[in-house]
Amino acid sequence: MGLVRLGIVSTAHINRLLIPGAQASEKVELVAVASREQSKADAYARTWGIERAYGSYEALLEDPDVDAVYISLPNTLHCEWSIRAVEAGKHVLCEKPLSRHPSDVEQAFDAAERAGRLISEAFMYRHNPQTMRLVELVTAGAIGELRLIRSAFSYSLYDAENIRLRSDVEGGSLMDVGCYCVSGSRLLAGEPEIVFGQAYVGPTGTDWVFAGTMRFAGDVLAQFDCGTCLPSRDELEVIGSDGSLFLDDPWHCREPHIELRREGEVERIELDPADSYRLELENLCDAIHGEAPLLLGREDAFAQARALEALHRSAELETQVLV
Repeated sequence: MGLVRLGIVSTAHINRLLIPGAQASEKVELVAVASREQSKADAYARTWGIERAYGSYEALLEDPDVDAVYISLPNTLHCEWSIRAVEAGKHVLCEKPLSRHPSDVEQAFDAAERAGRLISEAFMYRHNPQTMRLVELVTAGAIGELRLIRSAFSYSLYDAENIRLRSDVEGGSLMDVGCYCVSGSRLLAGEPEIVFGQAYVGPTGTDWVFAGTMRFAGDVLAQFDCGTCLPSRDELEVIGSDGSLFLDDPWHCREPHIELRREGEVERIELDPADSYRLELENLCDAIHGEAPLLLGREDAFAQARALEALHRSAELETQVLV
């Protein structure tokens, strides 16, 4: 099978994390980038050594040599441009969150099915060996019966013009980083049945702090908090009847290891570093060629959107919400 020729829709800051993995992969050829301005696209292409630069997103989608696109636009544009891309014959890796609106997710995947193309939501941590080992340990009963999941993801940002703090593009801490906590909890416990969320809405009109509780089948609980006005924090603890698993770096997986804590002892499980961004691209490539299933497809993206929407609704109504 030939290389999957990739184009990037936008020159967003997040691209800097994906591009090295794309250029290092033996399955991907990064061939194009698009911006809303030709001069900006040209400069970006020179900086990153990308062959083709387009001054509009439409122009990139019209390129017959592009097989797939990575969409890193603001949240409110994710589904719209995913639909445009699949209708143009491109496969899609769309930056998370694909959407907080389940109906928009359905429309995107319906369009992909009609076009015979794939869409995957870019939760890169899901592809990392650290995450896979975590799931194996929980499934194997390393901590006994699963009881509680506790997670956090936060950082400090006060630039009101940054899209992550803009309400008109559905920014905010839950959409930007809390979605990882929701995804990680879902990965381990299934789909939430009841959620309760509370938010501190900052001066920009977005949630600067969000705290949530989710109840899953079997009375498994998950608690998380996230924020854009808090110190830098990222951690995940999975607690069972016989012990717990702690990850100090669950989302970026830069120094992968898992602490297994039980009976007063701590076992440190080391894992080899891996580029999560490269792995998510290569999973899409393998799925395009029919060599592997898509790790994150319609079912996961729809369930993630349902949980996010329920949490937002709970915070607005100040009451628990059935998912």
